[in-house]
Amino acid sequence: MADTMRPRRSALYMPGSNARALEKGRSLPADILILDLEDAVAPDAKDGAREQIAAALREGGYGAREIVVRVNGLDTPWGHADIEAIAPLGADAILLPKVESARMVQNAELQMNTHGATRKTTIWCMIETPRGVLDVAKIAGSARRLGCLVMGTSDLAKDLHAAHTPDRLPLVVSLGLCVLAARADGLAILDGVHLDLEDDEGFARSCRQGREFGFDGKTLIHPKTIAAANEIFAPGEAELAQARKIIAAHAEAQAAGKGVVVVDGRLVENLHVEEAKRLVGMGEAIAERAGEGA
Repeated sequence: MADTMRPRRSALYMPGSNARALEKGRSLPADILILDLEDAVAPDAKDGAREQIAAALREGGYGAREIVVRVNGLDTPWGHADIEAIAPLGADAILLPKVESARMVQNAELQMNTHGATRKTTIWCMIETPRGVLDVAKIAGSARRLGCLVMGTSDLAKDLHAAHTPDRLPLVVSLGLCVLAARADGLAILDGVHLDLEDDEGFARSCRQGREFGFDGKTLIHPKTIAAANEIFAPGEAELAQARKIIAAHAEAQAAGKGVVVVDGRLVENLHVEEAKRLVGMGEAIAERAGEGA
């Protein structure tokens, strides 16, 4: 079950084979750092990258940032060794690639338990294949350690033979199904990457669309995109002011014994108050994070 009040606006992939990147991550304003042993690391660099990430986890110094390690699949030559090395080191999560079934998650959980993973370390799942999308509801309810789904939209689009369009219309069904599955089981969910680093407006548009879909944040491939993701996935000042207004009006109506509340001409029900409280709580968590300098 996810901590829904933890900011997850920006999640930056960082290659585990790049020691400078692992060091730089300690000063970046990303909410999440995904230290990667899979796609970003060449086969002949896997063992060295694993050792570097393990050393970085032991050293710490990442502040309030959520530290996630993407391991190689258990069906590869490196997956079991990745989990054995990373499980006991206290990362916030281990991210499994190309998850297509509940059994894959359960096998990883068994390996983590066998190798001394603490209760703190959750499992995150990449949903990046057609089979993964079709079985996402079963995956989302597969393990107690599960905390987050992460969209792998690049691989998914490839497997679907789909185009990368500005409106991402070819992926709408897949994105929607995954958000539904995550929320049904109380999980966090992160949107996929935007590949064109020169397309600032396209990136912002993708972030706004992701937030409208209900995603908690965006996975990123370059530090320069962190600020925009943090801004777009955070509640704005006007949004927070309206949320506080709704909460106050509802409390005042309850104290007066009134059953109906109208704010700015719109009927307010309990569901609106719950969402307003969520937004205010997230705003406070983000402000606290900023105060910590993380």
